[in-house]
Amino acid sequence: MSGHSRWAQIKRKKAKTDQQRGKLFTKLIRELTVAARSGGGDPKVNMRLKAAIEGAKAASMPAENIKRAIQKGTGELPGETLEEVTYEGYAPGGVAVMVRVVTDNKNRTAPEIRHVFEKNGGNLGQVGCVGWMFERKGVIQVDAERIGEDELLGLALDAGAADMRRVEKVYEITTSPDEMESVRRALEERKVPILEAEVSMVPLSTVRAEGKEAQAVLRLIEALEELDDVTAVYANYDIPDEIIEAVTAA
Repeated sequence: MSGHSRWAQIKRKKAKTDQQRGKLFTKLIRELTVAARSGGGDPKVNMRLKAAIEGAKAASMPAENIKRAIQKGTGELPGETLEEVTYEGYAPGGVAVMVRVVTDNKNRTAPEIRHVFEKNGGNLGQVGCVGWMFERKGVIQVDAERIGEDELLGLALDAGAADMRRVEKVYEITTSPDEMESVRRALEERKVPILEAEVSMVPLSTVRAEGKEAQAVLRLIEALEELDDVTAVYANYDIPDEIIEAVTAA
């Protein structure tokens, strides 16, 4: 997704330095709890939990907060009942959107999601309406300005990656979900400048958006990401870096 990685990176950097830190911590704690509940409390065997811990550390979350969130997931400490739900719909211009939430009350969350879609020119659809446009894959993002394409491609393929492409200022390496962690470790051993590695929903095709339509797409995604229960938003847009940077700056 051209631009999608860039949007995520800018938003994360912003969240670390402004008033969004408290909201970010809430989302990270919920992800830690759900990851531990679904796969156990050992990050050596629970890759989702490992990724959640790394995300929490990157946001400077105290170690004690991370520990408590994991213990709530494993049942060592009491915690709220959380449920994972995925909502699907369309942004302006026909861009497909998938919204992953972790909530303690679906009756509250569903209307909030619908309202944000409608307010920002989108439409919330039925389950499955856009899910077929995405595929679950491991995605490793590498700083394209710090390593050559041919060198990285060779390293990635040797490590077991399925594909690689350049997306603006980032190389995106794709793997099977199960192979993502081993490929990342192999690249780290070769000092590859990795920006992020996660299992994500990758679009099978993209929709180009420019001008006011692109701005509307990003406003919808940003509004969804601002909701407390939303943990991830996936979309199949293709938007240039300069538009993304202009929207985030505003």
